[in-house]
Amino acid sequence: MTPPMRSPAELRSMFGANLRKLAENYVSISDLSRQLGINRTQFNRYLAGDSFPRPDVLARICHFFGVDARVLLEPVSQINSGPDPINNSFLREFLGTGIRNVPEADFPSGFYRFARHSFLERDKFVTGVVYISREGENTFLRGFEHAKSLRLQGLPTSPAAREYRGIVSRQENGVTMVVTRRNALTGSFNYLTRVASFENNFWVGYVTRTAPESSAGIRVTRLSYEHLGRDLSVVLPAARASGFADKDSLAPYHRQLLQPEAPFL
Repeated sequence: MTPPMRSPAELRSMFGANLRKLAENYVSISDLSRQLGINRTQFNRYLAGDSFPRPDVLARICHFFGVDARVLLEPVSQINSGPDPINNSFLREFLGTGIRNVPEADFPSGFYRFARHSFLERDKFVTGVVYISREGENTFLRGFEHAKSLRLQGLPTSPAAREYRGIVSRQENGVTMVVTRRNALTGSFNYLTRVASFENNFWVGYVTRTAPESSAGIRVTRLSYEHLGRDLSVVLPAARASGFADKDSLAPYHRQLLQPEAPFL
């Protein structure tokens, strides 16, 4: 169906609403505008529906968020919403019910700090922060790989190259996550189960990366997750501390869960 004709004011309003929706998963508008290379004041005008961008800037925004120019015409929830490859008659009873409606109580939305052994440097660990969000019946993951890790693999380190996203599904004793970088360049499979802790906010499991057996480094290792919520006074220090770490610099409970001295079986 062809979208209705809209006035310039309606275009600005629709674009602003869509941009606010797309920006929800970012820590701050300042950081997002820097990643896009757009002046913060001008970006705020887009968000408020007071202005819409030049064609070249619009193309940059669409490429960054993986949408098209219909963000001027239609709600973003209706864009690129083709047939669902999972919720079909062949897979619905096997995957569809697990991916949909992951209970908030089992795996809350918000920011998480994670830690794992480095795939590439055997004496190092990797820490980072990811964001878990919900849209309708689905639960999503979003994060950014550390630039050094990509440099070690000879890959680009731009924000677009570093970004990864995934979808969460429930299992009998925990959750699984299928995660991939843009254009499915690389990916991972993650499994987590909740463990006893003072605030009931830790999970442990393992992560496997998509790499052939002949590649350098390891392909599977333990993984720990800590729910941080949405308090930026907690989240931002964790994000700033992300990257490569020695065993002794890991947070104590993460180090306990990862069992650095014990082989992964």
